[in-house]
Amino acid sequence: MPDNAFMQLALEQAQHAWDLGEVPVGAVVVKDGVVIATGYNQPIGRHDPTAHAEIMALRAAAEKLGNYRLPGCELYVTLEPCVMCAGAMLHARVARVVFGAGDPKTGACGSVLNLFAQEQLNHQTEIAGGVMAEECGTFLKRFFAERRSAQAAARLAAQAATTAAPGR
Repeated sequence: MPDNAFMQLALEQAQHAWDLGEVPVGAVVVKDGVVIATGYNQPIGRHDPTAHAEIMALRAAAEKLGNYRLPGCELYVTLEPCVMCAGAMLHARVARVVFGAGDPKTGACGSVLNLFAQEQLNHQTEIAGGVMAEECGTFLKRFFAERRSAQAAARLAAQAATTAAPGR
């Protein structure tokens, strides 16, 4: 299965996050061309700052393989990983990370810094960015535009209720 097909599966995972009101990021872990685990953002609902899509997928993959190391695995994620997620991938010995949209605010695969380029680290992970970047970026932009629109509507409704309240 080519990178685009696995990224499409990651986008489907991102939709689960969106449906829960979470930032829509999805991830898929693949070993030998077979999906072994998936994950999507859940930090808000789980009250867990580490519940990023990548971490959720890594946890599921490690459980499935019965090993905290994931040699030979590839991780596909719709948004460039942050430092926490990149560090977890390095510790898990993920062979390859493929991401969609870059993240100019927290990206640790080249946008802000490239943790994977640190030759001093004892494991080297291949990275490939920009796979279905437009689709992944548009997905995130739609989510945030919808959220801003809903927040604006709520503010207007609150203002209308305040001005229409009797005795004010």
